Amino acid sequence: MTARYAVIGNPVEHSLSPRIHAAFARAEGQDIRYDKLRAPSDEFAAAAQTFFDGGGSGLNVTVPFKENAWRWVDCHDAAAATSGAVNTIVVEGNAMRGCNTDGAGLVRDLSANLGWELTGARTLIVGAGGASRGIIGPLVDAGVRQLTVANRTKAKAEFLAQRFGIAAAVILARVDAAAHTLV
Repeated sequence: MTARYAVIGNPVEHSLSPRIHAAFARAEGQDIRYDKLRAPSDEFAAAAQTFFDGGGSGLNVTVPFKENAWRWVDCHDAAAATSGAVNTIVVEGNAMRGCNTDGAGLVRDLSANLGWELTGARTLIVGAGGASRGIIGPLVDAGVRQLTVANRTKAKAEFLAQRFGIAAAVILARVDAAAHTLV
């Protein structure tokens, strides 16, 4: 029987998750179907519940739902509990378990795949959403010496700075997407 997975977000059209996971499944000889699930901004819980009620096996969570997913699941792995964000939801018995693999994946990519030394590094994170929440702890654990979060919204940057004991910055410019320039 084909296992059903999806990436849930809004927007979600940009996600490469279905292609990446389909390639992994083929390489491992697994029969899966992996879709993109665009959920209305205010209906994450309903969309996720409908997916699992319809036989879904697991969800990848992307913008802007990582914090919503954290609140929706029944239990958390250690990384999700620490970060307050979930990027993966799996069924465990009758419960939904929220996990966060963002930080472990980033640290592995930077150190093992790119060969970067993280111990003593100075790092800038742009944005203060769910993905940032998921990577701060693992970067600090990997030895990053100075970590700064830059964000358009001062309150969100300051919240993360206080939560994780790091520096915060506010970017006062905005990006004009049509012109691809800072204004």
